[in-house]
Amino acid sequence: MARSKGERDDQEKSPGSITKDSTIGLSRLISVLIIFVVGVVIGLTSSSHINRYFSLQAGQFYNNYALAPMSDTSVRNCTIVNCEREDCLSMESFLHPKNLTHSMSDNELFWRASMVPKKEEYPYSRVPKVAFMFLTRGPLPMLPLWERFFEGHGKLFSIYVHALPGYELDVSSTSPFYRREIPSQHVEWGTVSLADAERRLLSNALLDFSNERFVLLSESCIPVYDFSTVYKYLIGSAHSFVQSYDDPSRYGRGRYSRWMKPDIRLSDWRKGSQWFEINRNLATITVSDTKYYTIFRRYCKPACYPDEHYLPTFLHMFYGSLNANRTVTWVDWSLGGPHPATFDKANITESFIQSIRNNGTLCSYNSGETPVCYLFARKFAPSALEPLLNLTKSIMKF
Repeated sequence: MARSKGERDDQEKSPGSITKDSTIGLSRLISVLIIFVVGVVIGLTSSSHINRYFSLQAGQFYNNYALAPMSDTSVRNCTIVNCEREDCLSMESFLHPKNLTHSMSDNELFWRASMVPKKEEYPYSRVPKVAFMFLTRGPLPMLPLWERFFEGHGKLFSIYVHALPGYELDVSSTSPFYRREIPSQHVEWGTVSLADAERRLLSNALLDFSNERFVLLSESCIPVYDFSTVYKYLIGSAHSFVQSYDDPSRYGRGRYSRWMKPDIRLSDWRKGSQWFEINRNLATITVSDTKYYTIFRRYCKPACYPDEHYLPTFLHMFYGSLNANRTVTWVDWSLGGPHPATFDKANITESFIQSIRNNGTLCSYNSGETPVCYLFARKFAPSALEPLLNLTKSIMKF
């Protein structure tokens, strides 16, 4: 017999059906709670990892940057010869860098060297020094002669050596040449790289604010007077010593490029000895120049030699009144050719050295004249060292 609609409704609402629905609801509630708890656990775990990540990152940053002065490179760059730590930000380190090692590029170095204090007086008792800048391919054959020349005058000079990259002079820790190599680059004779090396030497020497005079020398150069005479001569001069003259031949004007016009005209073009001596003011101006040096880099190429033309032309154009227009380094060009005469052991005599020291002519010096025209001489072969050492006391007076 078919059940009525009312009976069916009563059966659906029976106690057994209600119990089943409650069980299902409870199961769903427990499932939701389990999912919630799992979500909370996952969230806390993730948060812990994130905090740990950022803590590690912060620690890494601190180690890399806050503790950077303790790195190997920084220790090397802030270490003086006796291995004691030096305060890199101290006034002493700024004024007189004791370690020549640095990682500056040429542009960074030239910019740093071009800085000039506006304040005239110095915050320390400044004793002017002469910077002796050696441009060499490697060893210095005349090194024992120079060491004897410098002996006893440590506070009045600085030494800078531009050699092949990575080359270190084989000298004792007591030598004035010890660790005086500057960061260098390869140099090729007759190219602008030679002039680059000269600017590199000047710029490194300018970092020491006590350097007042700057003389460029080669491995074959010798002093022909004692240190005191050289120091007094250079420090007391009102002019720099850069040879600059007009050579109408193909070895002078013939090297001029018309592409240099209108900034550099043929009438401006000058030639001179590579071996110069200049004061601090002109040294700073030289390394600061970009316009004219760029023109030389672009257009003065073999058979034009920037080391023989850039500085003589640049000074002639703008600073001629500050230049004595002569060199203080004697060289013998009497044999002709692209290189000067070289003197070996057989050539070294008392009369020969005396003839360089005083050849009977007078040279302009400040407002007067002097018989002392040359302080240095070149080119001397390694074999000349021994006889030269024998003449230091009797002739050169050191």
